[in-house]
Amino acid sequence: MAEKAFTFGCGAGSEVSGHLEPPKGTPRGWAIFAHCFTCGKDSRAAVNISRALSRAGIGVLRFDFAGSGISGGPLKPVSFASDVEDLRAAAKAMAAAGMSPSLLVGHSLGGTAAIVAAAELPDVAAVATIGAPADLQHILRVFRPNDLDTIAGEGEASVLIAGRPFLIRRSFLEAVEGVDVEKSIATLRRPVLVMHSPVDQVVGIDHASRIFVASRHPKSFVSLDKADHLLTNATDANYAAAMVAAWASRFLPSLTTDLPQIEVAEGVVAAETLAGTFQLEIHSGEHTLFADEPASVGGLGTGLSPYELVSAGLAACTVMTMRLYANRKGFPLERASTTVRHEKVPDMMPPDRFTRTIVLDGPLSDDQRARILAIADRCPVDLSLIRGSDVQTDLLNTSQATEPLRPS
Repeated sequence: MAEKAFTFGCGAGSEVSGHLEPPKGTPRGWAIFAHCFTCGKDSRAAVNISRALSRAGIGVLRFDFAGSGISGGPLKPVSFASDVEDLRAAAKAMAAAGMSPSLLVGHSLGGTAAIVAAAELPDVAAVATIGAPADLQHILRVFRPNDLDTIAGEGEASVLIAGRPFLIRRSFLEAVEGVDVEKSIATLRRPVLVMHSPVDQVVGIDHASRIFVASRHPKSFVSLDKADHLLTNATDANYAAAMVAAWASRFLPSLTTDLPQIEVAEGVVAAETLAGTFQLEIHSGEHTLFADEPASVGGLGTGLSPYELVSAGLAACTVMTMRLYANRKGFPLERASTTVRHEKVPDMMPPDRFTRTIVLDGPLSDDQRARILAIADRCPVDLSLIRGSDVQTDLLNTSQATEPLRPS
Protein backbone atom coordinates (compact mmCIF):
# COMPACT_ATOMS: atom_id res chain seq x y z
CA MET A 1 0.00 0.00 0.00
CA ALA A 2 1.54 3.33 -1.07
CA GLU A 3 2.31 6.27 1.18
CA LYS A 4 -0.50 8.83 1.29
CA ALA A 5 -1.26 12.23 2.78
CA PHE A 6 -3.07 12.45 6.11
CA THR A 7 -4.41 15.86 7.13
CA PHE A 8 -5.52 16.84 10.63
CA GLY A 9 -6.00 19.93 12.81
CA CYS A 10 -2.95 20.48 15.00
CA GLY A 11 -2.68 21.97 18.50
CA ALA A 12 -1.90 25.44 17.11
CA GLY A 13 -5.26 25.49 15.31
CA SER A 14 -3.90 25.09 11.77
CA GLU A 15 -4.06 22.15 9.37
CA VAL A 16 -1.15 19.74 9.20
CA SER A 17 -0.61 17.39 6.25
CA GLY A 18 1.51 14.44 7.29
CA HIS A 19 2.55 11.29 5.48
CA LEU A 20 0.89 7.99 6.36
CA GLU A 21 2.94 4.85 5.72
CA PRO A 22 0.30 2.09 5.72
CA PRO A 23 1.56 -1.43 6.42
CA LYS A 24 2.54 -3.49 3.41
CA GLY A 25 0.32 -6.34 4.55
CA THR A 26 -1.80 -7.23 7.55
CA PRO A 27 -1.87 -4.28 10.03
CA ARG A 28 -0.31 -5.28 13.35
CA GLY A 29 -1.02 -1.82 14.71
CA TRP A 30 -0.54 1.91 14.13
CA ALA A 31 2.13 4.31 15.32
CA ILE A 32 3.11 7.99 15.24
CA PHE A 33 6.71 9.03 14.60
CA ALA A 34 7.85 12.27 16.27
CA HIS A 35 10.87 13.83 14.57
CA CYS A 36 13.88 15.47 16.20
CA PHE A 37 14.26 19.20 17.01
CA THR A 38 16.13 20.17 13.83
CA CYS A 39 14.58 17.48 11.59
CA GLY A 40 11.23 16.99 9.93
CA LYS A 41 8.91 14.27 8.69
CA ASP A 42 11.12 13.73 5.63
CA SER A 43 14.40 13.35 7.49
CA ARG A 44 16.35 10.22 6.70
CA ALA A 45 15.64 8.71 10.12
CA ALA A 46 11.91 9.49 9.95
CA VAL A 47 11.51 8.03 6.46
CA ASN A 48 13.68 4.96 6.96
CA ILE A 49 12.20 4.00 10.32
CA SER A 50 8.60 4.65 9.24
CA ARG A 51 9.00 2.56 6.10
CA ALA A 52 10.77 -0.24 7.94
CA LEU A 53 7.99 -0.33 10.54
CA SER A 54 5.36 -0.41 7.78
CA ARG A 55 7.15 -3.40 6.24
CA ALA A 56 6.90 -5.07 9.65
CA GLY A 57 3.13 -4.52 9.59
CA ILE A 58 2.97 -1.33 11.70
CA GLY A 59 1.43 1.65 9.90
CA VAL A 60 3.10 4.99 10.75
CA LEU A 61 2.06 8.64 10.60
CA ARG A 62 4.91 11.17 10.36
CA PHE A 63 4.35 14.91 10.19
CA ASP A 64 6.14 18.24 10.73
CA PHE A 65 5.64 19.89 14.10
CA ALA A 66 4.43 23.48 14.07
CA GLY A 67 7.46 25.75 14.26
CA SER A 68 9.73 23.24 12.55
CA GLY A 69 10.31 25.76 9.76
CA ILE A 70 9.65 23.15 7.06
CA SER A 71 6.01 23.48 6.06
CA GLY A 72 6.41 26.92 4.49
CA GLY A 73 4.52 30.14 5.18
CA PRO A 74 5.29 32.58 8.01
CA LEU A 75 7.82 31.42 10.58
CA LYS A 76 6.00 30.08 13.64
CA PRO A 77 7.43 30.05 17.15
CA VAL A 78 8.92 26.80 18.41
CA SER A 79 7.03 25.41 21.38
CA PHE A 80 7.59 22.10 23.15
CA ALA A 81 4.03 22.34 24.49
CA SER A 82 2.64 22.66 20.95
CA ASP A 83 4.69 19.62 19.87
CA VAL A 84 2.99 17.62 22.61
CA GLU A 85 -0.41 18.94 21.58
CA ASP A 86 0.32 18.12 17.94
CA LEU A 87 0.99 14.50 18.90
CA ARG A 88 -2.26 14.31 20.83
CA ALA A 89 -4.17 15.89 17.94
CA ALA A 90 -2.61 13.41 15.50
CA ALA A 91 -3.58 10.48 17.73
CA LYS A 92 -7.15 11.76 17.98
CA ALA A 93 -7.41 12.18 14.20
CA MET A 94 -6.01 8.71 13.55
CA ALA A 95 -8.46 7.17 16.03
CA ALA A 96 -11.34 8.94 14.27
CA ALA A 97 -10.12 7.43 10.98
CA GLY A 98 -10.12 3.92 12.46
CA MET A 99 -6.35 3.75 12.92
CA SER A 100 -5.99 4.37 16.66
CA PRO A 101 -2.24 4.46 17.43
CA SER A 102 -0.94 1.96 19.96
CA LEU A 103 2.67 3.11 19.71
CA LEU A 104 4.56 6.42 19.85
CA VAL A 105 8.11 6.48 18.47
CA GLY A 106 10.14 9.62 19.11
CA HIS A 107 13.56 10.65 17.84
CA SER A 108 15.68 13.00 19.98
CA LEU A 109 13.42 15.79 21.31
CA GLY A 110 10.52 14.01 19.60
CA GLY A 111 11.11 11.14 22.00
CA THR A 112 10.78 13.47 24.95
CA ALA A 113 7.57 14.91 23.48
CA ALA A 114 6.22 11.37 22.95
CA ILE A 115 6.77 10.54 26.62
CA VAL A 116 4.91 13.64 27.79
CA ALA A 117 2.10 13.25 25.21
CA ALA A 118 1.48 9.59 26.05
CA ALA A 119 0.33 10.48 29.56
CA GLU A 120 -2.99 11.73 28.14
CA LEU A 121 -3.38 9.10 25.39
CA PRO A 122 -4.87 6.01 27.08
CA ASP A 123 -4.93 4.00 23.83
CA VAL A 124 -1.16 4.32 23.41
CA ALA A 125 0.18 1.04 24.79
CA ALA A 126 3.92 1.71 24.51
CA VAL A 127 6.53 4.41 23.82
CA ALA A 128 9.91 4.01 22.10
CA THR A 129 12.59 6.70 22.22
CA ILE A 130 15.67 7.06 20.02
CA GLY A 131 18.49 9.32 21.21
CA ALA A 132 16.12 11.30 23.44
CA PRO A 133 17.35 13.88 25.97
CA ALA A 134 16.38 13.38 29.62
CA ASP A 135 15.93 17.13 30.16
CA LEU A 136 14.91 20.05 27.96
CA GLN A 137 17.80 22.20 29.16
CA HIS A 138 19.90 20.12 26.78
CA ILE A 139 18.34 22.06 23.88
CA LEU A 140 19.96 25.30 25.04
CA ARG A 141 23.36 23.93 24.01
CA VAL A 142 22.51 24.54 20.33
CA PHE A 143 21.97 28.29 20.95
CA ARG A 144 24.72 30.90 20.85
CA PRO A 145 25.06 33.05 24.00
CA ASN A 146 24.00 36.20 22.15
CA ASP A 147 20.84 34.39 20.92
CA LEU A 148 19.82 33.70 24.51
CA ASP A 149 20.53 37.31 25.44
CA THR A 150 18.39 38.59 22.54
CA ILE A 151 15.50 36.29 23.46
CA ALA A 152 15.68 37.31 27.11
CA GLY A 153 15.89 41.01 26.29
CA GLU A 154 13.55 41.36 23.30
CA GLY A 155 11.18 38.48 23.97
CA GLU A 156 11.98 36.54 20.79
CA ALA A 157 14.63 35.97 18.15
CA SER A 158 15.10 34.09 14.88
CA VAL A 159 17.80 31.55 15.65
CA LEU A 160 19.73 29.68 12.96
CA ILE A 161 20.07 26.00 13.91
CA ALA A 162 21.40 23.32 11.56
CA GLY A 163 21.13 25.78 8.70
CA ARG A 164 17.44 26.63 9.22
CA PRO A 165 15.78 29.53 11.07
CA PHE A 166 13.64 28.89 14.16
CA LEU A 167 11.54 31.52 15.91
CA ILE A 168 12.32 31.19 19.62
CA ARG A 169 10.36 33.13 22.24
CA ARG A 170 11.01 33.75 25.90
CA SER A 171 8.13 31.39 26.74
CA PHE A 172 10.10 28.56 25.12
CA LEU A 173 13.01 29.13 27.49
CA GLU A 174 10.62 29.30 30.43
CA ALA A 175 9.02 26.01 29.35
CA VAL A 176 12.44 24.38 29.16
CA GLU A 177 12.92 25.18 32.83
CA GLY A 178 9.41 24.05 33.79
CA VAL A 179 9.21 20.55 32.26
CA ASP A 180 10.50 17.70 34.43
CA VAL A 181 11.05 14.93 31.88
CA GLU A 182 12.17 12.28 34.37
CA LYS A 183 9.10 12.87 36.53
CA SER A 184 6.90 12.47 33.45
CA ILE A 185 8.60 9.17 32.66
CA ALA A 186 8.22 7.90 36.23
CA THR A 187 4.47 8.59 36.20
CA LEU A 188 3.86 7.30 32.65
CA ARG A 189 3.31 3.66 33.68
CA ARG A 190 3.59 2.39 30.10
CA PRO A 191 6.16 0.07 28.57
CA VAL A 192 9.17 2.11 27.42
CA LEU A 193 11.92 1.16 24.97
CA VAL A 194 15.06 3.32 25.20
CA MET A 195 17.41 3.19 22.21
CA HIS A 196 20.62 5.19 22.15
CA SER A 197 24.05 5.11 20.57
CA PRO A 198 26.97 5.05 23.01
CA VAL A 199 28.88 7.31 20.59
CA ASP A 200 26.07 9.87 20.15
CA GLN A 201 27.83 13.24 19.98
CA VAL A 202 24.63 15.31 20.18
CA VAL A 203 22.77 13.71 23.10
CA GLY A 204 25.11 11.78 25.37
CA ILE A 205 24.49 8.21 26.47
CA ASP A 206 23.98 9.45 30.05
CA HIS A 207 20.56 10.75 28.97
CA ALA A 208 19.54 7.21 28.02
CA SER A 209 20.63 6.01 31.45
CA ARG A 210 18.50 8.65 33.18
CA ILE A 211 15.43 7.86 31.07
CA PHE A 212 15.84 4.12 31.65
CA VAL A 213 16.28 4.48 35.41
CA ALA A 214 13.26 6.80 35.68
CA SER A 215 11.03 4.45 33.63
CA ARG A 216 8.85 1.85 35.33
CA HIS A 217 8.84 -1.78 34.29
CA PRO A 218 8.36 -3.18 31.73
CA LYS A 219 11.27 -1.26 30.22
CA SER A 220 14.00 -2.18 27.78
CA PHE A 221 17.25 -0.72 26.47
CA VAL A 222 18.86 -1.34 23.08
CA SER A 223 22.29 0.00 22.20
CA LEU A 224 22.52 1.39 18.66
CA ASP A 225 26.23 0.60 18.61
CA LYS A 226 28.06 2.94 16.22
CA ALA A 227 25.04 4.89 14.91
CA ASP A 228 25.15 8.67 14.74
CA HIS A 229 22.48 10.82 16.37
CA LEU A 230 20.49 11.36 13.15
CA LEU A 231 20.64 7.67 12.08
CA THR A 232 21.84 8.77 8.65
CA ASN A 233 22.91 5.22 7.80
CA ALA A 234 19.93 3.24 6.48
CA THR A 235 21.26 0.07 8.12
CA ASP A 236 21.11 1.75 11.55
CA ALA A 237 17.58 3.01 10.90
CA ASN A 238 16.43 -0.44 9.74
CA TYR A 239 17.97 -2.05 12.81
CA ALA A 240 16.25 0.45 15.11
CA ALA A 241 12.92 -0.16 13.36
CA ALA A 242 13.32 -3.94 13.63
CA MET A 243 13.97 -3.61 17.36
CA VAL A 244 10.90 -1.38 17.81
CA ALA A 245 8.68 -3.77 15.82
CA ALA A 246 9.86 -6.86 17.71
CA TRP A 247 9.56 -5.15 21.11
CA ALA A 248 6.19 -3.52 20.41
CA SER A 249 4.60 -6.74 19.14
CA ARG A 250 4.01 -7.76 22.77
CA PHE A 251 1.91 -4.66 23.39
CA LEU A 252 0.07 -4.29 20.07
CA PRO A 253 -3.44 -5.70 19.54
CA SER A 254 -3.33 -9.40 18.71
CA LEU A 255 -3.75 -10.50 15.12
CA THR A 256 -6.95 -12.49 14.72
CA THR A 257 -9.43 -13.41 12.03
CA ASP A 258 -12.94 -14.74 12.48
CA LEU A 259 -12.53 -17.06 9.48
CA PRO A 260 -11.48 -20.68 10.13
CA GLN A 261 -8.19 -22.11 8.96
CA ILE A 262 -9.25 -24.25 6.03
CA GLU A 263 -6.82 -27.11 6.56
CA VAL A 264 -4.06 -27.90 9.04
CA ALA A 265 -0.85 -29.40 7.66
CA GLU A 266 -0.71 -32.60 9.69
CA GLY A 267 2.33 -34.05 7.96
CA VAL A 268 4.08 -33.12 4.72
CA VAL A 269 7.00 -35.35 3.71
CA ALA A 270 9.74 -34.09 1.38
CA ALA A 271 12.28 -36.72 0.32
CA GLU A 272 15.05 -36.76 -2.26
CA THR A 273 14.35 -38.70 -5.44
CA LEU A 274 18.14 -38.89 -6.06
CA ALA A 275 17.46 -37.63 -9.58
CA GLY A 276 19.52 -34.49 -10.00
CA THR A 277 20.85 -32.40 -7.14
CA PHE A 278 17.66 -30.88 -5.74
CA GLN A 279 14.62 -32.82 -6.96
CA LEU A 280 12.24 -33.82 -4.15
CA GLU A 281 9.01 -35.79 -4.09
CA ILE A 282 6.53 -34.29 -1.68
CA HIS A 283 3.72 -36.31 -0.13
CA SER A 284 0.76 -35.08 1.90
CA GLY A 285 -2.01 -37.62 2.36
CA GLU A 286 -3.16 -38.69 -1.09
CA HIS A 287 -1.35 -35.83 -2.83
CA THR A 288 2.06 -35.89 -4.51
CA LEU A 289 4.08 -33.19 -6.26
CA PHE A 290 7.69 -32.40 -7.09
CA ALA A 291 9.92 -29.63 -5.80
CA ASP A 292 13.13 -28.62 -7.54
CA GLU A 293 15.35 -25.72 -8.50
CA PRO A 294 15.76 -24.34 -12.01
CA ALA A 295 18.52 -25.65 -14.26
CA SER A 296 20.33 -22.31 -13.97
CA VAL A 297 21.30 -23.13 -10.37
CA GLY A 298 21.93 -26.85 -10.84
CA GLY A 299 18.43 -28.33 -10.64
CA LEU A 300 16.33 -30.13 -13.19
CA GLY A 301 13.51 -27.58 -13.28
CA THR A 302 10.90 -30.26 -12.66
CA GLY A 303 8.98 -28.61 -9.82
CA LEU A 304 8.38 -25.54 -7.75
CA SER A 305 11.29 -24.07 -5.78
CA PRO A 306 10.96 -23.75 -1.97
CA TYR A 307 10.07 -20.05 -2.12
CA GLU A 308 7.62 -20.77 -4.93
CA LEU A 309 5.97 -23.32 -2.64
CA VAL A 310 5.73 -20.74 0.15
CA SER A 311 4.32 -18.24 -2.37
CA ALA A 312 1.85 -20.87 -3.54
CA GLY A 313 0.69 -21.40 0.04
CA LEU A 314 0.11 -17.67 0.49
CA ALA A 315 -1.66 -17.38 -2.87
CA ALA A 316 -3.90 -20.38 -2.20
CA CYS A 317 -4.77 -19.27 1.33
CA THR A 318 -5.55 -15.76 0.07
CA VAL A 319 -7.99 -16.99 -2.58
CA MET A 320 -9.67 -19.49 -0.24
CA THR A 321 -10.09 -16.88 2.50
CA MET A 322 -11.61 -14.40 0.05
CA ARG A 323 -13.99 -17.08 -1.22
CA LEU A 324 -15.13 -18.01 2.30
CA TYR A 325 -15.72 -14.34 3.14
CA ALA A 326 -17.55 -13.54 -0.10
CA ASN A 327 -19.83 -16.55 0.31
CA ARG A 328 -20.53 -15.69 3.94
CA LYS A 329 -21.47 -12.10 3.02
CA GLY A 330 -23.39 -13.05 -0.14
CA PHE A 331 -21.12 -10.98 -2.39
CA PRO A 332 -21.36 -11.78 -6.14
CA LEU A 333 -17.74 -12.89 -6.48
CA GLU A 334 -17.57 -15.10 -9.55
CA ARG A 335 -13.88 -15.93 -9.51
CA ALA A 336 -10.77 -14.84 -7.61
CA SER A 337 -7.11 -15.29 -8.45
CA THR A 338 -3.86 -14.21 -6.82
CA THR A 339 -0.31 -13.94 -8.14
CA VAL A 340 2.44 -13.89 -5.50
CA ARG A 341 6.04 -12.85 -6.18
CA HIS A 342 8.89 -13.28 -3.69
CA GLU A 343 12.08 -11.22 -3.67
CA LYS A 344 14.97 -10.39 -1.38
CA VAL A 345 15.27 -6.62 -0.89
CA PRO A 346 18.76 -5.32 -0.01
CA ASP A 347 19.02 -3.15 3.14
CA MET A 348 15.47 -4.06 4.14
CA MET A 349 14.69 -5.61 7.53
CA PRO A 350 13.34 -8.28 7.26
CA PRO A 351 14.66 -8.82 3.70
CA ASP A 352 11.81 -10.99 2.35
CA ARG A 353 9.02 -9.33 0.40
CA PHE A 354 5.94 -11.17 -0.87
CA THR A 355 3.91 -9.09 -3.32
CA ARG A 356 0.34 -10.14 -4.08
CA THR A 357 -1.65 -9.16 -7.16
CA ILE A 358 -5.34 -9.97 -6.74
CA VAL A 359 -8.01 -10.20 -9.46
CA LEU A 360 -11.69 -10.26 -8.47
CA ASP A 361 -14.22 -11.10 -11.20
CA GLY A 362 -17.91 -10.41 -10.83
CA PRO A 363 -20.38 -7.47 -10.45
CA LEU A 364 -18.91 -6.32 -7.13
CA SER A 365 -19.39 -2.83 -5.75
CA ASP A 366 -16.35 -0.74 -4.76
CA ASP A 367 -17.18 -1.32 -1.10
CA GLN A 368 -17.43 -5.08 -1.58
CA ARG A 369 -14.08 -5.16 -3.39
CA ALA A 370 -12.46 -3.15 -0.61
CA ARG A 371 -13.83 -5.47 2.08
CA ILE A 372 -12.71 -8.62 0.23
CA LEU A 373 -9.25 -7.08 -0.25
CA ALA A 374 -9.06 -6.25 3.45
CA ILE A 375 -9.86 -9.83 4.48
CA ALA A 376 -7.15 -11.08 2.10
CA ASP A 377 -4.62 -9.40 4.40
CA ARG A 378 -5.90 -11.58 7.24
CA CYS A 379 -5.71 -15.04 5.72
CA PRO A 380 -4.06 -17.58 8.09
CA VAL A 381 -0.85 -17.98 6.05
CA ASP A 382 -0.50 -14.17 5.84
CA LEU A 383 -0.85 -13.95 9.61
CA SER A 384 1.78 -16.67 10.07
CA LEU A 385 4.24 -14.83 7.82
CA ILE A 386 3.62 -11.48 9.51
CA ARG A 387 3.82 -12.78 13.08
CA GLY A 388 6.65 -15.22 12.50
CA SER A 389 6.39 -18.86 13.48
CA ASP A 390 7.95 -21.35 15.87
CA VAL A 391 9.91 -23.99 13.96
CA GLN A 392 11.07 -27.06 15.89
CA THR A 393 13.36 -29.78 14.57
CA ASP A 394 13.70 -33.43 15.62
CA LEU A 395 16.17 -35.98 14.24
CA LEU A 396 14.89 -39.52 13.61
CA ASN A 397 16.77 -42.59 12.55
CA THR A 398 15.38 -44.25 9.43
CA SER A 399 14.16 -47.20 11.51
CA GLN A 400 12.12 -44.83 13.76
CA ALA A 401 10.27 -43.10 10.96
CA THR A 402 6.54 -43.83 10.73
CA GLU A 403 6.35 -42.20 7.28
CA PRO A 404 8.65 -43.25 4.43
CA LEU A 405 11.47 -40.72 4.21
CA ARG A 406 12.19 -41.67 0.60
CA PRO A 407 9.69 -42.21 -2.17
CA SER A 408 9.27 -45.81 -3.23
